[in-house]
Amino acid sequence: MVDCTFIIFGITGDLSKSKILPALYNLVLHNKINNYAIIGAGLEHKSVDEIFAQAQDFIPNFNQNIVTKLKDRTSYIQINVAHENEFGALNKLILETEKKFNLSGNRLVYCATPATLFAHITKNLCNVQILQKKNQDDKIWNRIAYEKPFGYDLKSAKKINKEILALLNEFQIFRVDHYLAKDVVENILYIRFTNHIFESLWSNKHIESVQITLSEKSSVANRGSYYDNFGALSDIVQNHILQLMALITMDAPKQLEGNDIRSCKAEIIKRIQVKDGLLGQYDGYLQELGVKANSKTETFAYLQLLVNNKRWKGVPFYIKTGKCLPNKETRIHIAFKSVDCKLTAGDKIENNHLTIDLYPKGGFSFEINAKKPGVRGEIIPVVMDFCYQCLFVPSTPEAYENLILDIIKGDQAVSVRFDEIELAWKVMDKVRKLNLPLYKYAKNSWGPKELDYVSKKNNISWRQK
Repeated sequence: MVDCTFIIFGITGDLSKSKILPALYNLVLHNKINNYAIIGAGLEHKSVDEIFAQAQDFIPNFNQNIVTKLKDRTSYIQINVAHENEFGALNKLILETEKKFNLSGNRLVYCATPATLFAHITKNLCNVQILQKKNQDDKIWNRIAYEKPFGYDLKSAKKINKEILALLNEFQIFRVDHYLAKDVVENILYIRFTNHIFESLWSNKHIESVQITLSEKSSVANRGSYYDNFGALSDIVQNHILQLMALITMDAPKQLEGNDIRSCKAEIIKRIQVKDGLLGQYDGYLQELGVKANSKTETFAYLQLLVNNKRWKGVPFYIKTGKCLPNKETRIHIAFKSVDCKLTAGDKIENNHLTIDLYPKGGFSFEINAKKPGVRGEIIPVVMDFCYQCLFVPSTPEAYENLILDIIKGDQAVSVRFDEIELAWKVMDKVRKLNLPLYKYAKNSWGPKELDYVSKKNNISWRQK
């Protein structure tokens, strides 16, 4: 395994303690990284012990010996990333650490920060040569990862991207969406393109509709000031859901590798049309810490989308996401067209459904129709289930473990290319132009009551586990 210096901006924040540090813990536990150092940077006055204590609740099967190993190779520096003069001390710490642990200078910078800081961080890192513009054949590499969302809107995303590309080459830049690093998400392409039974039916000739649900049980909690600048559309739909939709609908790439996959996804996002929708805000949102008293930020979004190409013309994609909903789940339901069968004497036959369960269980299930045992003529749905975690849970890495390893390898399949981001923000612009109504909804419900009317109008039967 190649050596690496991990430089984490925002190491004291929620993302770091809940995802990045637990991922590094597991990578060390399973000996996937061994020669490394971690240098954290943040605004707060913290010790390394305090940083790891915050992460402890997010580390299953907590092993003190592994944490001690991590602490021994971790340093922390308090820094204001907007002040270039503070980066000299960071550079000194990095050089001393790399010398201490005999590291070569391979560096992975992770920006677990708001998008407003991306350009500041990159510019100041390059000015003191913590990061340098490299050639692809250089033995020593420097890479930087930016956590979603990339920008606040199309204009800000373009500005950030322009400033970053003036400093580094594209192959050094990782605009990450951790959903793309989930094993079960990667498996979507293999399920589609390696099974004739699905690929031959994967079009408007055979598919009636698609539902994508990404629901969260939690509120905005202590992230109110951050979330209020984004909302469900920018925080979830613009990146996670449109990426999932692109994976489901894209044509077969020449090869199952980064750039070919990203080109096929971009071609889909370019053709997405917005037909209908409504927005919601949960009761009590305006009282959350950091939320503006008169905020119109949506915490729930329903959209009906179309893909304007030959393969998918006319197939509705129903999107639903929100906070304070009954369950935390991410599922894709693909409904195949019904059959006109003379054997059932006019009884209604259920559509076949392929369900892709990204969370909580992980896996795939295919629902077919069969005769009920012992009862002549009665048809019931039967589920053929592939439980991913049931088979592979002991060896299944979390998304951020895959993400970190892929960046170390230089595999950009987990990185969203900027044209995808630009096109996704354009879809959000189309949504905003509709001036969709914003309704209140009760916590622990499936959204505004007005969604019932829209569902009946469009003959949507929402599938919930």
